[in-house]
Amino acid sequence: MPDLTLGFDTSAAHCAAALLAGDRLVASRLEPMTRGQAERLMPLLAELLDEAGHGWRDLARIGVCTGPGNFTGIRIAVAAARGLALSLGIPAIGVTATEAAAFGLPRPCRIALPARGDDVIWQDFDVTGPVAPPAIGPAGALPPGPAPARPAIPVAEAVARIAHTRRGSAQPRPAPVYLRPADAAPARDRGPVMLP
Repeated sequence: MPDLTLGFDTSAAHCAAALLAGDRLVASRLEPMTRGQAERLMPLLAELLDEAGHGWRDLARIGVCTGPGNFTGIRIAVAAARGLALSLGIPAIGVTATEAAAFGLPRPCRIALPARGDDVIWQDFDVTGPVAPPAIGPAGALPPGPAPARPAIPVAEAVARIAHTRRGSAQPRPAPVYLRPADAAPARDRGPVMLP
């Protein structure tokens, strides 16, 4: 049985997934969408596995993009990964969007991913890994450093490849990476209504 890693991402305006057998890319999908990732993610993953001639029980591990990025999209992917890992009895490995974008690039490098408005999510990497945590700020006001680099491979494939390289090592459960608080918040003037 091949060593299968499924990687996926909904942290931006897309649903993306990739399947690796060992270190060989078997199948991948990228569907642009600004909404509907919650409804589309699981069918897309099932289609990808079916296209490759595999089922859920064939998976050895799951890689998931934990953000930073779209608040709701991050929660969708992380919840799906944790649920699948629990039900299948396999590890789920979290990978940040900036780690995925930096995968395969010469170091040192800087990653700058689009955020809302004129902001970017950025992070610098050297040969040992991230120099500091990801940050968000105006694209024209980044601190001195390398020019932002373009990702070498698609995000879902990078997530799967990083998860594959982390196999066998203890990993924390994937958790969302947020750089800003959520736009929506519960009402502060009254508590929730309890139904009978």
